[in-house]
Amino acid sequence: MGFFKSLRPYVVFLVALMTAPIAYACGADSDCIVGDRVYRISLPEGAEKPMGAVIWAHGYGGSAAGAMRNLSLRKMVHAQGLALIAAQGVDGNWDLPNGPRTPDSTGAAEFAYFDAVIADATTRFSINPNRLVASGFSAGGMMVWNLACAQPQKFVGYVPISGTYWKAPPASCATPAASIVHIHGDRDTTVPLEGRAIGQTRQGRVAEALEMYANFGEFGPKTTRKLDMFTCTTQGNPDGEILEFCLFKGGHSFRTEYLGYALDRLKAASQL
Repeated sequence: MGFFKSLRPYVVFLVALMTAPIAYACGADSDCIVGDRVYRISLPEGAEKPMGAVIWAHGYGGSAAGAMRNLSLRKMVHAQGLALIAAQGVDGNWDLPNGPRTPDSTGAAEFAYFDAVIADATTRFSINPNRLVASGFSAGGMMVWNLACAQPQKFVGYVPISGTYWKAPPASCATPAASIVHIHGDRDTTVPLEGRAIGQTRQGRVAEALEMYANFGEFGPKTTRKLDMFTCTTQGNPDGEILEFCLFKGGHSFRTEYLGYALDRLKAASQL
């Protein structure tokens, strides 16, 4: 009897070990770990696998957890049959060229991080790497512009909202050109269309980013449409990609419908 009593602590330990949650389980409410960074993911119920995904970059001081608390965003992305993957900057910030705290950055650390997120999500959750969209708001929009320039083949489309390059756009980007739908408020004072000085650097002019990419990607003549939410200028190129600039009346703000519109535009252009 004494022998079996002496085994009891070991039995308790083994039972606890066998019934404990799997260490690598993660999702909308818990972090997925990639190296020394994390991300979160929300999957639509009943969706066929593998499925596409929107990879979302938060604004300055934000977080993946905060993005997942936007239930309207999750619902809209899921309604498109897509997963929502929320990326996480270091201490709520993105390491980008010419930034106030990252003046000498090449963006390489962030590009490697997004590569790691994609590799992990495609393996762990059966995400289709050929149906990914990069989007983000404010500083997250800046992250998206940098991804579009450096990694155009990683995503079928890019949707920067109220964010552009720090200081000025690069002289050129990696080929081939990708589809971009840029959305911005016409009275934005946080990330103004004309940019503004911040510390020793400045936010770039949105028009310069669009002009650079239009010339780089050989996008053709502009057509303008007035919609309920926006006034949009659209250009196409010989490869079937679109470059669209949509202005809404208002300041530095995000509505779920903005991203929903962009996803519909990418689908209409057969990009998603």
